[in-house]
Amino acid sequence: MARTRPLKVALLGCGVVGSQVARLMTTHAGDLAARIGAPVELAGIAVRRPGKVRDEVPPGLVTTDAAGLVARGDIDVVLELIGGIEPARTLINSAFEHGASVVTANKALLAQDGPALYAAAEKHAADLYFEASVAGAIPLLRPLRESLAGDKVNRVLGIVNGTTNFILDRMESTGASYGEALAEASALGYAEADPTADVEGFDAAAKAAILAGIAFHTRVGLDDVHREGITEITAADVASARQMGCTVKLLAICERAEDGRSVTARVHPAMIPDRHPLAGVREAYNAVFVEAEAAGRLMFYGPGAGGVPTASAVLGDLVAACRNKLGGGVGPGESAYARLPVSPMGEVVTRYHISLDVADKPGVLAQCAMVFADHGVSIDTVRQTGKDGEAKLVVVTHRASDAALGATVESLRRLDTVHGVASTMRVEGE
Repeated sequence: MARTRPLKVALLGCGVVGSQVARLMTTHAGDLAARIGAPVELAGIAVRRPGKVRDEVPPGLVTTDAAGLVARGDIDVVLELIGGIEPARTLINSAFEHGASVVTANKALLAQDGPALYAAAEKHAADLYFEASVAGAIPLLRPLRESLAGDKVNRVLGIVNGTTNFILDRMESTGASYGEALAEASALGYAEADPTADVEGFDAAAKAAILAGIAFHTRVGLDDVHREGITEITAADVASARQMGCTVKLLAICERAEDGRSVTARVHPAMIPDRHPLAGVREAYNAVFVEAEAAGRLMFYGPGAGGVPTASAVLGDLVAACRNKLGGGVGPGESAYARLPVSPMGEVVTRYHISLDVADKPGVLAQCAMVFADHGVSIDTVRQTGKDGEAKLVVVTHRASDAALGATVESLRRLDTVHGVASTMRVEGE
């Protein structure tokens, strides 16, 4: 190799993912050097607790001074794996200012401050790579940014959170309640001690913002993404979906309007037909279904989290950033030329599954059907069961706007014969 000085890499964070990145950089050093065209050297590893035993890490590389590490001036690439907004944002900006490119897995920061980070990278002629921020090891963002750069993506539909997929899979396969399935996910290490980011949809919403921005060449922020979690999903919802030949999944859906003039991004539970490829995604796996004008339907599937799988995505970005350093160029930056408006959730059009607790007496069905008709929501199927003066009415609609469906549900709640709206769920993937 003609280059004598190795490319120097600073690693910020040495947790589940960071420790595996350090290990793989050491054990695969020869292969990485051959693929890049120059050796790669870990120049320092910034951690919060230096006394923690880390078998994969040479102790002489560990420091608590992350700011000093990224500001050294001789670092070629910074790997940011600490997560959160601060100090990650400050450290990434400092890395750019001191001549380093950045590889990050920080979905929350990208969803909140992506445009500013892109601008900082461009200003300093540096790379910003983040394949590991969405769907772990699955090669997804690079195909969207590069392989499909000549195509028009119309829809991205995916399972991008392994914890919620595990919980919903257990509810379906074993009949467990939400609480029981969450407890199992926690015991197996799939759920954090505080699972809020996963089960309330925050994690998936950040990923949806990233996916929508890349797919539609439009800036989409976290506040643009409609978000609902899975905490209200019941065993009855799962059973009802099964009766329809469907399964319940937490989906991230990014789509272009039919007229092509706007986009939407949303995260919520939905029923999808068992015949859809996403219905068969089990355990904590992720899968993303991309619909493009010329390429057609593409599916990306694999482990969406975990130390080793995510480290694989980080190292792929590291190789790309190092190659660009050697070649004196940079990879793709932000592509937001389309500037499409993000439509509110009320304008989204889909089908719905509504479960109502009603009085079991003549005329109730006709009364409810009139409410649907008054709001312009067409009914596809109705199923009613009754016992001891109470009945369960399950209605599946044709396609309608979210605003129309919301108004319909509010009117139903005001009927004396409707004792409660047990659940409302969208039906997707048809």
